[in-house]
Amino acid sequence: MANPTAVFDTTMGKIKAEIYLDRVPLTASNFIDLAQSGFYDGLHFHRVIPNFMNQFGCPHAKDPKSSRAGTGGPKDGSFKNLKTGGEEKRFNGGNIKDELISRDSNKPGTLSMANCGSPNTGGSQFFMNVADNSFLDWFSPGESKHPVFGTITEGYEVCVAISKVPTRNDNPVTPVMMNSVKIEGL
Repeated sequence: MANPTAVFDTTMGKIKAEIYLDRVPLTASNFIDLAQSGFYDGLHFHRVIPNFMNQFGCPHAKDPKSSRAGTGGPKDGSFKNLKTGGEEKRFNGGNIKDELISRDSNKPGTLSMANCGSPNTGGSQFFMNVADNSFLDWFSPGESKHPVFGTITEGYEVCVAISKVPTRNDNPVTPVMMNSVKIEGL
């Protein structure tokens, strides 16, 4: 079975990405569950850095000027692992376990889990790489560990354009909103 596709409809255009359900089923299933529940709809990119990445997925970023943007996640609860059929848990503020099994690198056009810099602190926030950020790979030396869970297949130019918008403290001056995230191919 082919991996599903996420369709990100932003105020700057559409981006499509393959979601690696076959390689990182826990991380992919968490993302898909949140997308299908409408969690991401109406949120804004809260951190964009040219030649680095675009970060997204904080529920506080529904208000694009919120001082709490970047600090939130989903509620604790459970969701179905779409590969194994088992039940998975979100805990301690909506976090999931780090899934450090696939050796996909944080290269341009990949989607990667954001976290608080500590193990098992990823939940709903992720980033779209617009540069070679292999220093963020979970299997590279250093503290930062960010597992890749997808890759952009269409609309990479939209992703790059988002990364270049004028910002104040890495927050877009003119908000960039995620109208919706839809999952195809399940």
